[in-house]
Amino acid sequence: MRAIKALILDRDGTLIEHVPYLHDPALIRVLPGVREGLRAALDAGLTLYLHTNQSGVGRGMFTLAQAEACNVRLIELLDLGKAPFARICTAPEGPKEPAVYRKPSPRFAREIMAERRIAAGELCYIGDRGSDLETAHAAGTRAVGVATGLDDLAAELSAVGLGHFPVFPSFRAAVDHVLSITA
Repeated sequence: MRAIKALILDRDGTLIEHVPYLHDPALIRVLPGVREGLRAALDAGLTLYLHTNQSGVGRGMFTLAQAEACNVRLIELLDLGKAPFARICTAPEGPKEPAVYRKPSPRFAREIMAERRIAAGELCYIGDRGSDLETAHAAGTRAVGVATGLDDLAAELSAVGLGHFPVFPSFRAAVDHVLSITA
């Protein structure tokens, strides 16, 4: 089994508390254990990426600049340096628009694999929604779920035939699992 070299992380419900159509950086609250989990991943040499669906942009509810300001605030709150994420993909498409980067599109993962010249088995998604893990499935990468969002992730995954992806109660537990199979 190949060692994991990079993580693609969902934002809302995975790293921060889920706020519907978040566009105000003042509302961001980092979930417990996230900072420590990200630090552990960085210390282990993993490269981190952020992939977030922001359909409120496509729906005209807020601007891409507002969504990106939330990403900036997240980075400030994490206090892991100026650029803990090698690349951030903010997918602004609404659900009725053709998906370019909107999860479960595998485009972002495929770009990372091509740019870094890594195999699908060396890349792992971590997210709280079925669409996060469906993205991993579509790209052929590994995936780990966190039960920190709004949905019953295990039930959601079973319903779409993705029950083989493990689900953990916290972000830190998910990262610890990834690190245990990366060592």
